[in-house]
Amino acid sequence: MKILVTGGAGFIGSNLALELERRFASAAITILDDFLQGSTGNLEGFRGEIIKGGVEDEKLVESLKGKGFDFIYHLAAITDTTVSDEKRMMTVNVDGFKNILGIAGHEKASVIYASSAGVYGNGPAPMKETQKVSPLNAYSVSKVRMDEIALSLNQPRMIGLRYFNVYGPGESRKGKSASMIWQLACRMKTGSPPRIFKYGEQRRDLIHVSDVVQATIRAMEALDKDGPERNVSVNVGTGVATDFNRVIEILNSILGTDLKPEYFDNPYDFYQNHTQADTALAAKTLGFKARYSIEEGMRNYLTL
Repeated sequence: MKILVTGGAGFIGSNLALELERRFASAAITILDDFLQGSTGNLEGFRGEIIKGGVEDEKLVESLKGKGFDFIYHLAAITDTTVSDEKRMMTVNVDGFKNILGIAGHEKASVIYASSAGVYGNGPAPMKETQKVSPLNAYSVSKVRMDEIALSLNQPRMIGLRYFNVYGPGESRKGKSASMIWQLACRMKTGSPPRIFKYGEQRRDLIHVSDVVQATIRAMEALDKDGPERNVSVNVGTGVATDFNRVIEILNSILGTDLKPEYFDNPYDFYQNHTQADTALAAKTLGFKARYSIEEGMRNYLTL
């Protein structure tokens, strides 16, 4: 089995690539990453091939045709939701996706690609794959366009995964794009009070990266079994939303601190106030249910 992982040096991509090597010892795994957001430090112990470059580089992507990939995990993207350069966002995320689909069509490879809960904006929760999308920023607009492209095609066979709010080992190199769990924990470990938007009541479906990796591999297995019947986009979340005040309570318990939050005004007009996945389709299509509750997942993560 030959597998391509784009964005494989990033947070989710590196966790995925390493787990694929552990689970499928005989598989030949290739990573494609431009290392603008990813890091070689995420790939300690990786044994496969690493190609440096971006998915928007048509010549580079074209050169990958003929390598015989059976599956492509497409996670490469600009993921910073505060990036306002829509042209750059569409070039990397959408045109890059089209380039990868060119490989998939040539190789007759199945594709699992990263979509996002951002496509729902501030729509009703729990968020269902069938509801109207309402993107709030350039990043989520690009993901909506990717989903539209995938759903319009019959080949290659694809599953898009609408990842909710992912946290866990490996995100420390993401900078300001790291989860609020990581950012708050870093402050609290130094004795500094956690700072959150007024009044900490925003809710997130927070999912441990190991659960995300399991769902992502389940998507490959689902495609390998000739299902689903057509290309689909599927939520990957826990189905439970946790507010940031509760996150701080859990962090205080784990870290042995008693720090009170400092509230400040939210400067963003494109902020999602509540994310929560409807997980019925993930259960049906992928046979997936998140293993970790927020309490268990945070403790597993922060006590490593």
